[in-house]
Amino acid sequence: MAVEQANKGPKGPAIRAIVGLGNPGKQYAATRHNVGFMVIERLAERLGVSWSGKFNGNLARGRMMWRDSAGAGSTGAGSGGASGERDLILLQPLQFMNLSGHATQAMAQFYGIKPAELLVIHDDLDLPFGKVQLKVGGGHGGHNGLRSLVAQLGSPEFARLRIGIGRPGSDASAGGRAAEREGAKGGDDAVANWVLSPFSPSERAELPGVVDKAVQAAESAVQLGLAAAMNVHNTVVKPVKLAKPATAEGAEKPAAKPNSDRQGSQGT
Repeated sequence: MAVEQANKGPKGPAIRAIVGLGNPGKQYAATRHNVGFMVIERLAERLGVSWSGKFNGNLARGRMMWRDSAGAGSTGAGSGGASGERDLILLQPLQFMNLSGHATQAMAQFYGIKPAELLVIHDDLDLPFGKVQLKVGGGHGGHNGLRSLVAQLGSPEFARLRIGIGRPGSDASAGGRAAEREGAKGGDDAVANWVLSPFSPSERAELPGVVDKAVQAAESAVQLGLAAAMNVHNTVVKPVKLAKPATAEGAEKPAAKPNSDRQGSQGT
């Protein structure tokens, strides 16, 4: 079943689905590895959409306004140019991180969505905490969620919204210093412990702004197109306060909280 083909939009591939990566279960909800879940849940709230269980995950469908940025240098579109509205699918895979590609591929096949029409939100060790960056394609960088998506989709050419969590020891807390000592010893265990640990107190204080900044980047990717969104957000570091989302109704509505507690096969 293909999403309606009235989904014209800005120049370049239109983003028709957004996937947020994380692990199901309350024990993982506040960990660094689950920041993709945090962002897509916030996006669903802003769109006022409801979640339902499908494709071994949580699925929501909504609509979002788009406009041709005409080379604008900010999220305000240039004067003139085309505009409209498009369907948008949100997905939280719930089979654990290392199986994220299975739910994503099932959703993409059902709706006829190509890899280039996907935006995947994930944590990134190679960016400092708080940095948000859009990119298209590339390797998986050791991220098991991305590894699974590349394998199941048969292509790495999907867009990514990278949310920096830093590497072990990158925060100044006692826990961070302990992680740094573990990281100095090398091995995958130090990284696994880092991504599956909660944010430090200082990071938690900044996290709402980081999540809002990532939501704004995701919205811009849909509304303006990836090229224009990258021009805007890849140079912005300071967290931002979100304005009202550009939805058809023009109003932010509360979304039903997704059921992300279902369990699947373990994996980071």
